[in-house]
Amino acid sequence: MSPRVIAVAGNMGAGKSSLVEWLRQQFGMRPFFEPNEDNPYLEDFYADMPRWAFNSQIWFLIRRFEIHRSIDRQVDEAQAPLVQDRTIYEDAEVFAAHLHRMGFIEDRDWTSYQELYATLRSVLRPPDLMIYLRCPLKTLTRRIKKRGRSFEQTVPRKYLASLEALYEDWLSRYDLSPKLVVETDRLDYVEHLFDRLELLEAIERHAGIAPRSSR
Repeated sequence: MSPRVIAVAGNMGAGKSSLVEWLRQQFGMRPFFEPNEDNPYLEDFYADMPRWAFNSQIWFLIRRFEIHRSIDRQVDEAQAPLVQDRTIYEDAEVFAAHLHRMGFIEDRDWTSYQELYATLRSVLRPPDLMIYLRCPLKTLTRRIKKRGRSFEQTVPRKYLASLEALYEDWLSRYDLSPKLVVETDRLDYVEHLFDRLELLEAIERHAGIAPRSSR
């Protein structure tokens, strides 16, 4: 059976939202985008991480859970696969874990966060396919600068590098569904036709679905 829920994972600037939109256009998938713009703590967090890290991560955890539950409710009736921009697993096991390691989330708050995450995760259905966008640090920083979100422009390069290392560790441990790793620095599916065709073939192999134009 073809995957009904596909998740797209990757660091800031890896191209998740662009890929989700591209999958919508190519395969008719229903997208569920990351709720970054709605987070009332986000700008404060990037300005003062120790003060706002826990608040921001709790907000993301709850919103991500709501998105997962919305997908769960809709998946059985959906006519096409659903695709999600970042998952609750990354929020907890990459971003929140990194902030705890840096000392921005203190131990007692981290214990409470982990207990909440474990409770929420236990009632969620994992995706049927996880697409991971691997991207070199220099490309991440270039893309973040290009898209011009004001609150991201002060993110330290070291912060991105630490996230990337945690992502690779998380990917090696992730076993809830099959994985497709896309080297986004090599495949420019937005600009180049042959790269798009290569990515289409990879998705067809892993997901068992064809683009709308070939149906």
